[in-house]
Amino acid sequence: MITIEKGDGIIEIKFPYNKDYIEKVKTIKSHKWHTEEKYLSIPHSELGNLLSAFDDEKLDIDSSVRLVELEKELVSRKYSLKTIKVYFHYNEDLLGFSRKKPSEITNEDVKNYLFELADKRFASTSSLNIAINALKFYYGEVLKRGFVFEIKRPKKDKRLPVILNQEEISKLFSAVSNIKHRAILLLVYSSGLRVSEVVNLRAEDIDVQRGLIHIKGAKGRKDRYTLLSEVALWTLSLYRKSYRPAKWLFQGQQDGMHVTTRTVQRIFEDACKKAEIKKEVSVHSLRHSFATHLLESGIDLRYIQELLGHKSSKTTEIYTHVSARDLGKIKSPLDLIMKKSDMMKEVEGDED
Repeated sequence: MITIEKGDGIIEIKFPYNKDYIEKVKTIKSHKWHTEEKYLSIPHSELGNLLSAFDDEKLDIDSSVRLVELEKELVSRKYSLKTIKVYFHYNEDLLGFSRKKPSEITNEDVKNYLFELADKRFASTSSLNIAINALKFYYGEVLKRGFVFEIKRPKKDKRLPVILNQEEISKLFSAVSNIKHRAILLLVYSSGLRVSEVVNLRAEDIDVQRGLIHIKGAKGRKDRYTLLSEVALWTLSLYRKSYRPAKWLFQGQQDGMHVTTRTVQRIFEDACKKAEIKKEVSVHSLRHSFATHLLESGIDLRYIQELLGHKSSKTTEIYTHVSARDLGKIKSPLDLIMKKSDMMKEVEGDED
């Protein structure tokens, strides 16, 4: 058995000593023998030649090797590291599920895999759409296979974001005593940041003179400016005096690394417990609350779209459905039919 695995920038070829196998690998350009680890390696670009050389042999090829072209295409197009990992995961998972090579994958295999995600693994509509994007990119963009375009996308779940009201926001921040944790959460809410954006902030991104935060390379590789709250800035100043951050505004535990998104989520969860907030919320709910509270205060939806960095106004329009500004002006038909005072008299009469 010949095992072919992906290494650090190379393809690793492992097999029990066999003179014929060694001679075949030697016919491939830029092959290298690793004495201590006892395996041969070749550049990724030579994968096709390797498969041709061992055409008559049984090869145990790791799925990550088969997806090298996918990885190269994603990197060359400057997709984010997060997107690369997600696209790689779903394509690798499909190969594992179907137990086939990419060249053998059919439309039916893709449909069965998506059914597995939806019915057996209870994937959300959003996750299914991401999986479809990942498969379409590889089989459509990279391998130039047209069958994936026949896939019908599931309808999106029309769920409204859970919003923290202003009192809950106040209680939440009062529950956070650590100045660093407090500064992180204050920035997320006061500027409407995604959690990935707050962890990637650098000191120079805070424009004190203009009262703005420069968000670089956000979702869709877009830059934007958003608000810098005076309260958040004051807290940030106290934090900087105590921690003196260098490369990243919020330094992580590992030297030279920023705080992780999971750490921020844990900080938020702990704050919710202390503040006794029972709603099912995540740190992203602070961003939702920021947008909703701006809308309720009379800020135009177009400005909110810019602050959030939404590509389409339709994305921002969801906050019109959760805002209490206009809903509060609408009277229930019950109140229009029966005046509250008359109803109260009837209730009081029944009690007598």
